[in-house]
Formats: sequence, structure tokens, C-alpha cells
Amino acid sequence: MDYDADLPAHVERVLAEFLRTAGGPIREIEPTFGAGLDALSGFVLGGGKRLRPSFAWWGWRGAGGDPSDRELAEGVLHAVASLELIQACALIHDDLIDSSDSRRGSPTVHVAFAKEHADHGWLGLPSTFGQAAAVLIGDLALAWADDMFADAPLPPATLAAARPAWRAIRTEVLAGQYLDVHTQVTGDSSVDAALRIDRLKTAAYTVQRPLHLGAALAGASDELVGALLEFGGDLGVAFQLRDDLLGVFGDPSVTGKPAGDDLREGKRTLLVALGLGYAAKRGNTAAAGLIEAAIGAPSLTESEVDDVRAALAEVGAVDAVEQRIEELTSASLAALERAHLAEPATAELTALAAKATKRTY
Repeated sequence: MDYDADLPAHVERVLAEFLRTAGGPIREIEPTFGAGLDALSGFVLGGGKRLRPSFAWWGWRGAGGDPSDRELAEGVLHAVASLELIQACALIHDDLIDSSDSRRGSPTVHVAFAKEHADHGWLGLPSTFGQAAAVLIGDLALAWADDMFADAPLPPATLAAARPAWRAIRTEVLAGQYLDVHTQVTGDSSVDAALRIDRLKTAAYTVQRPLHLGAALAGASDELVGALLEFGGDLGVAFQLRDDLLGVFGDPSVTGKPAGDDLREGKRTLLVALGLGYAAKRGNTAAAGLIEAAIGAPSLTESEVDDVRAALAEVGAVDAVEQRIEELTSASLAALERAHLAEPATAELTALAAKATKRTY
């Protein structure tokens, strides 16, 4: 069984098996909750790049993990695949927090359940039911993530070695999410705040801690974990900066979300922070006004998004973010080389870095 070549398919396999087994008992006890179980399964299995399990797997392989031991590899696969359930929780709740209507080209969970409520003509506000359902389904995903990790068929000592990384990934992403909404409500458009969010909400959660988790499962030294954290920190921020650009300039058919949604949701990204800062330095009040007015404007039209795009490009914010992505990616790859990982991990992580930061708009 070639785990390396077909990693996303193997992640999908163990997730499908876990979701089916985990949902069986409660489905029998309370069939009404079946709609929630189906929604979670559909969300988890209906798309996604599987980046977090991939980084974790290659952290394990780079630290000497041997996939020829099929029993061990299956256990590691279950442990790293559980990261997708944390991701499901984060995305379902994030869509609710941001009042997003679509995800991967389909209605978000809270929107889908609100529509179901409205179609049945039940009492109360459909939106309230949709919000409550999304909170509970996201909570279930997080609870099941813990179950899947804890029940991975691995020696207790192996799981114990990875538990600090597991604890950190859950806490750091929540801290990053809190900081994200805090900057929206306070209007903090500083570069420092944007980068702090990127470090916690994306770099640590998407790249650093998954690498840490995988390496710990292989019994990696503190020195090797440190090198992977350095690689993952810079790469994770670069990945988020690329996502920020896609949030404004991306093709909805590729991103799965309407272009400009980050602006409508009031995201204080580095792109926005630099746009406002550069506009102020150049005395370009028109550009500054366009950017500021767009942040948190839910009714922002496509034409107005085009105007903001032009303003961000005009003041140099887009080029500055592109340069930052290039610099961070180069620094991350240099750290990766210094890690001296077991092959083919270096080559695979280099390919993942290129995929995560590729310009696609």
C-alpha cells in the first residue's frame, strides 16, 4: 500500500470509516440528529486540500517514520487525519462568525439549516435554528477530533509524545480566531495585529503544529522539531498572505467563495493594513477612503470591489504582499534544508510549499 503517493485518498478513507462508526450509536438513539451527522460527514468528505494531515504525515516521514510498517502507518494515518475534524469545526464556526453564505461553492452549514427550517415552516427564526445547528455540529467535529486522535491504534507512549502538539493546535487556533474578531470590533488595522493573527490562526494551525505533531509521533528530537517549526512559521504566514490576496482578487469558481468576502466580513489583513498605511504615506486620501469604506461593508458590490482592488494595487500594497510571500517562502525553504529530513520528505514539503503559496489570480 503506497501511503506516500495516495495520501489524500488514505486520509479520506480513514475519515469516512471513522465518521460512519462514530455516528452509529447516536443515530440509533436519536434519529433526528442524523441530519447533523450527515451535514458533518458531507462537509468533511466533500472537499478540502488535506493540507494539515499532509504536513503532519511528512513531518512524521521526515523524522524517520517508516510507512512499510503497515500497522504503524495506519495508526499514524488515523492520528493525522483527525486534524481534518478540527478543521471542520474551525470552518463551520468561522463561517457562522463571519456570516458567510457559501463555502466550496455550496451554502454554509448555518445557511443550509436555516433554509431547511424555513422550508418546513417551523416556529421561530430560521436563522436562529441555523446558527444553533452550526454551533452544535462544529462542537461535534471538535469532540470527535479528540476521539479520533485518542483512539488512533498507536502505542500509548507514541500518542503521549504527540499530545503537547495536539493541545497546542486546538488552543492556538482558537486564540487566533479570537484575535481576528477582536481586531474587527476594535478596528485595529496595524501590520502587527495582522501578522499576529496570521501566526496563530494559520501558520501554527495549518503548518507548524501539524509538522510538530507528525514529527513527535516519530520520536523527533527537540532540534528537529525546532527546525520544522521555523519552516512552518514562515510558510504558514506566506500561505495566509496568499489566501488574503485570493480573498480580494481570486476567482470564486476556484476559491469557492465570492470575491471580496474578506472585505465584507471586515477582515483586517496585512493587505488591508498595508493599503491603508501606504495610502496615508502618499497622501492618497481617495484610495484610503475606498479601502476604509469597504472594510466590513456587507452590501459591497462587485463594482466597488473592483475599485478597492485598483486602490490596493495603486498604492503598492499588492506588490508588497507578493514580495513578502516570496521572502517568507524563501526563508522557509532555507529552514527546511537545514532540517536534514529523511527523504523524500524534503522534496514533498517543498512541493507542498509551492502549492500553498502559488499565485492563482
